[in-house]
Amino acid sequence: MPRLLLLFAHPAYDHSRAHKQLLQHLPNDPRLTFRDLYERYPDFYIEVEEEKRLLSEHDIVVWQHPVYWYSCPPLLKQWIDLVLEFGWAYGPGGVALHGKRLLHAVSTGGGRHAYQPDGLHRHTLRQFLAPFERTAQLCGMEYLPPFVAFGTHRLTDQALFDLSLDYARLVRHLMDDEDGSFARQLAQCEYANDCLPALQSALPSAS
Repeated sequence: MPRLLLLFAHPAYDHSRAHKQLLQHLPNDPRLTFRDLYERYPDFYIEVEEEKRLLSEHDIVVWQHPVYWYSCPPLLKQWIDLVLEFGWAYGPGGVALHGKRLLHAVSTGGGRHAYQPDGLHRHTLRQFLAPFERTAQLCGMEYLPPFVAFGTHRLTDQALFDLSLDYARLVRHLMDDEDGSFARQLAQCEYANDCLPALQSALPSAS
């Protein structure tokens, strides 16, 4: 069964209403490894070999973080720069991550309407996440459509609760996806949120 490594990067988690809720209902499953990067590395001194070992032991990697200035918090960028080494993650002989799946789980302050060509930010969120997608591809990984909590400043408690349940279901489905069929269907979506209900209803175990 696939194992999932969730790399969480939030420099102000204690003040994060959205991410506290998103983490609330994650499966209590031995196949899921949760790693809070800011708790683990407050000095930004990353144990590269330990991180590489964890990556090698898991089939699915999740980068969960708030969107900061159209990108990720600095510690996750540091992690990417140091851990995804040439000759190990990419380049000649760099095949350690080939075939693994990468899911982005992010939050934005702006609503979905702001992330449109005619919106405030002039681009879609998928366009802003393109460097991460290309990073995954360069490492031979499958980049799945991101799970996005848009407009968190205005979301009601109920809306956040519902998102957290969807996120937990998505994580569970990915860990149960032995033949990759769920991931292949998910790949047809722009955002995982958009088609998760339809995919769930098509699963054999759906009630």
